[in-house]
Amino acid sequence: MSFNASDKIQELHNFGEFGGVNPSISDSSTYTFISAKTMFDTFEGNTEGCYLYSRHSSPSNLYLGEALAALEGTETANVTASGMGAITAVILQLCNADDHIISSRTIYGGTYAFMKNFLKKFKIDTSFVDITKLQLVEKAITPKTKMIYCESVSNPLLEVADIKGLSKLAKKYNIPLVVDNTFSPLSIAAGRLGADVVIHSLTKFINGTSDCVAGVVCGTKDFCLALKDVNSGAGMLLGSTLDSLRASSILKNMRTLHIRMKKHSENALYLAQHFEKDGLRVVYPGLASHPGNKKMKKQMVAEYGYGGIMTIDVGTLEKANLLMEQMQKMNLGYLAVSLGFYKTLFSAPGTSTSSEIPLEEQKEMGLSDGLIRFSIGLDNDIHRTYTLMRTCMHQLGILNKNKVSV
Repeated sequence: MSFNASDKIQELHNFGEFGGVNPSISDSSTYTFISAKTMFDTFEGNTEGCYLYSRHSSPSNLYLGEALAALEGTETANVTASGMGAITAVILQLCNADDHIISSRTIYGGTYAFMKNFLKKFKIDTSFVDITKLQLVEKAITPKTKMIYCESVSNPLLEVADIKGLSKLAKKYNIPLVVDNTFSPLSIAAGRLGADVVIHSLTKFINGTSDCVAGVVCGTKDFCLALKDVNSGAGMLLGSTLDSLRASSILKNMRTLHIRMKKHSENALYLAQHFEKDGLRVVYPGLASHPGNKKMKKQMVAEYGYGGIMTIDVGTLEKANLLMEQMQKMNLGYLAVSLGFYKTLFSAPGTSTSSEIPLEEQKEMGLSDGLIRFSIGLDNDIHRTYTLMRTCMHQLGILNKNKVSV
């Protein structure tokens, strides 16, 4: 795919109110009006460039939204106080009582729990399917289906969605396609591939410093305005508002996203290739052995690589826990959830980020006890990292010392 979002982001040019190279932070919760009539018009949504209340919008949030719309190639974007704030607002905006959702079977545990457990309160039903098989998706569509939901690269099994194929199917039945693109910013332009709404947890790669939580909804002007409607907008009424100071810091971090994503991908590919040669069960979209490798190549922006996430299955939860503890002792990274940090993060998703999914369903989808999800960091000497990780594996009997790649 030829779309290069980093150029679009670089072209954005905003001055601070005193000529600063960074936009000034809007440190106000509410905004004044010279005219009472203008306040009324703003409540009605009939004014441009006027701010009412920070739960509705603020200059800092709009600057960040503009950059995120450029990232995904959409008309506009609304930022939220968390990724789940973005996800829940979109779902509740598109779905009413007695509606139906089709979702990928492998998604972030919080999203799964919201769809499986919380939406029952509203009589909204969800069918979880293998999103990589379009015939299964089409078979699951009913007259009540109001959304197809997936992750471009799924958490934690790294299944690759055929976004163009799903978009074509969604348009055939006039159903919006919603894509969570958290794992692959820049690498996959989901909006350009046909997603109607694109969601990110900004907490992860886009911010990159693991110091805040935030989210975004990228889409059409009409949809994003509907989310902010004071009478019926799920984004407005659920109150998931991002603080202006955080919006400003995320916008600054976005300026280095293209550099970071290249390095995350480069390092992850190196480790995945070497550990696969060592005989470990490695899942990474950049490996020829990955079922979605060709699909990923077809829809990715090649210069940003296959992303910074990979998994290794070491057989048992006990071995997984011992390995993660040992790697943390060796300063190779942190035994922690989340992703996109400059240091490597690792966790066993079956007992952490995917623990909301019942054990029998984890087994059915191939999420084993010994699976470790790695968010690979920005290490300068990745071969050194590989040799140290390999040492940890030797010590625990996960790897045979006589069977290693060099």
